[in-house]
Amino acid sequence: MEFTAGGQLEIRITPADVGKRVSVRRLNDAEAPIAKFTDTVGVLASWTDGVLLITRRTGESVHIPETSLVAGKVVPAAPARRRGVPAADFPELARVTARAWQPVESERLGDWELRAAAGFTRRANSVLPLGDPGLPLDGALARVRDWYAARGLPAYAQTATGAAGTQEELCTELEARGWRREVSAQLQVGGLAAVGDLDADVSRVVLSRSADEAWLRRYQRFTVPGPHVLRVLGSGPSVWFASIPGSEGAPAAIGRCVVDGRWAGFMAVEVDPVNRRQGLASSVMAALARRALDEGASAAWLQVESENDGARALYAGMGFSVHHHYHHYRAQ
Repeated sequence: MEFTAGGQLEIRITPADVGKRVSVRRLNDAEAPIAKFTDTVGVLASWTDGVLLITRRTGESVHIPETSLVAGKVVPAAPARRRGVPAADFPELARVTARAWQPVESERLGDWELRAAAGFTRRANSVLPLGDPGLPLDGALARVRDWYAARGLPAYAQTATGAAGTQEELCTELEARGWRREVSAQLQVGGLAAVGDLDADVSRVVLSRSADEAWLRRYQRFTVPGPHVLRVLGSGPSVWFASIPGSEGAPAAIGRCVVDGRWAGFMAVEVDPVNRRQGLASSVMAALARRALDEGASAAWLQVESENDGARALYAGMGFSVHHHYHHYRAQ
């Protein structure tokens, strides 16, 4: 709670604070016999025609008429980080995660990167808009649409919210131009040693530098297998695949890790439904973490969909916490 009933309420924000993280309190119903207030914290993405648009950490947009404001102030750009969680800014993590999941084809548009991989995953088939595209926004977005249309692909933009330097204002501009958010997820970070120290059985985990046919049978995130899938999965500075043997030719559990300097990124951790709740995911991650520690990494990251409660609980128990949220917007 940013405001207390006993404190003096003041509106200490103006349109000049667009782009800053703010906390505001608004009156829900001025005619109600008992005043009811709502507090909102997020980035002030715009203040136009008497309406504030605040983007919350999760990417949710909140429209607030300025006439309903009773208090408002600028607050620190990001909350204090938890002990044991590695410090990192958004640009560093954006580039590390991009190197861990590289497209088959890419092209620069100023500081933006156009990425394509025959439609295999949104991450590898979306523009990564970091920095200045070298064109006015409308012109840049037109180039993005044309580039993907030439490849028979929908135009996606990958953006982020919820940390210092993320892209709340860009999200607002995309939505104003008809782009629609299709999926959101969390980028979580944690200490790598805590994952390597998990009390997990790693004796059955097999590590490899490549994904074999059995591994791919468990990883079912594609419709048509092809060289583009292996190109993306095999991309990154130092890539490791893990599997635990199962029955009928498919592993009981799999995982992927990319080591990049101090970072180890965990992806594609999947467990056969009949073998869940047996600690197999922890075993896969522990084995991969120990290999990454041997290569000199010390920090870990992973991506998890916001609605995946089971996975989020698992990762919280390993010491991971949310750094920011990322989103994929599709041109309409």
